[in-house]
Amino acid sequence: MAERLHSSPVFTALSSTEAADPALYADLLGMWVAVIDAGGAVGFTAPADREAVARTLRGQLKRVREGRDALGVLRHDGRAVGMAFLVESGSPLRRHWRTVLRVMVHPELQGSGAGRLLLEGLHGVARDLGLEQLLLSVRGGTGTEGFYKRFGYVEIGRHPAAIRLAPDDDRDEIVMLLTL
Repeated sequence: MAERLHSSPVFTALSSTEAADPALYADLLGMWVAVIDAGGAVGFTAPADREAVARTLRGQLKRVREGRDALGVLRHDGRAVGMAFLVESGSPLRRHWRTVLRVMVHPELQGSGAGRLLLEGLHGVARDLGLEQLLLSVRGGTGTEGFYKRFGYVEIGRHPAAIRLAPDDDRDEIVMLLTL
C-alpha cells in the first residue's frame, strides 16, 4: 500500500557537483536495491546483488558528473525516493533526443503519485535542454507501458525475448517514444 504523503515530494535536476554527494549515493543505492527486491524491472532481478547495483550506479553518476547525462531526483522528507536519468548517445547526430533510463520510486511510495511527479520533472529537464524526443524501453510482462502511455509515450517497437530473467523466462523489450 502506498504511504500517505503529508508533504509532496520535490523534484530536482541535479548538478554535476551534487551527483558526487555521498549521502545522495547512499540514498539512491538503497532505493535501487529496495526497488529490485520489490520486483521492479530496473536492470536486475531479485534478490538484488548490492555490489553489482553499486557498480552500475557509480558508472551512471560518473556520466552525470562529467556532464554527459542528466539526473532527476525526487526527494521526500530529506531523502531521495525517486530517480531517473536522461542518457545521451555521444553522437552529434542524436543531440535532439535522449534515452530515459532507470526510472524508479521507492516501493513505499508506489501508487502515491510520486512516479508522476518524477516523470513530469524529467520531462521539464528535457524541455530545458531543448530536446525533441525521449526514448525508453520497458520489460514486457510488467504492465509498465501503460504508465508511460498516460504521459504520451507510444510503442514504436519490440525486441522479442530480448530480456532473459531465467532459463525459461524471456521477456520482450518494448521500445517507447515521446515527442516533446
